[in-house]
Amino acid sequence: MVSSIRHWALACDVLCESEADPSSFEVPEIAVDIFHDDGLDPYAENPSTAWYAHWCLAGQGARSTTWRWLFNHVTMPTFTRQELEAPLEDFARKLTPNKRISPSTLARDLETCLRSYAPRLAGGSPEDFAEPLLGELGLLQEVHKGQYAFRRGPKTSLHNGLFAYALLTFWETAAEGLSSMAFETIAYAEGSPGRVFKLDEDSVAERLIALSDLTDGYLAWTDTAGLRQVHKQSGDSAEWRRELIRKAYD
Repeated sequence: MVSSIRHWALACDVLCESEADPSSFEVPEIAVDIFHDDGLDPYAENPSTAWYAHWCLAGQGARSTTWRWLFNHVTMPTFTRQELEAPLEDFARKLTPNKRISPSTLARDLETCLRSYAPRLAGGSPEDFAEPLLGELGLLQEVHKGQYAFRRGPKTSLHNGLFAYALLTFWETAAEGLSSMAFETIAYAEGSPGRVFKLDEDSVAERLIALSDLTDGYLAWTDTAGLRQVHKQSGDSAEWRRELIRKAYD
């Protein structure tokens, strides 16, 4: 149980390994802002906390390969857990070619991932009926028993502050040092907010248009001669990311 708590805390950026001593842990500033007794959401009741956890798992995915793979590489309109096992195994083997991968472990990981967004329709223990943290996001649905589909489109509970936070985090890895990013990259690239949050094109555009007011011009949307881009001012975005998290709880 302790190992499980540690794993999910690290995967969701509630904890991070200490740079001075890798055997010890620290609480990142954003996690303090959210979960402190006097923080933004100490009991994880606000939808922004669930969206933040989803972004850490599926957008960054440093410790959650299955989550990142599912939301970035699966394009089938509907799928079953069994249909995902072989392609996930191929993906995992490319990441760790010298490591043995257990099919049963893959199957359990997929089941855990799917059930964290789409709880069982019926049967099982009382825990099967409990709404998981990520279930409220409406990203995945069980259309028939054992068959799943993504729910693409606008996400009303996703605050623009959390979307902008995810965009800046994505920018740091996908376009570090660049002052602009194309609309198509934001909407469709692997690890992008559009893909990870399963937003449709119009929803992404609406959120990008709102960026300038949200960030006091730090991020700005332009659409000139059919060239749609977001521009970012120079400087470290770390403080802006923290500020956008605060805005997500307004």
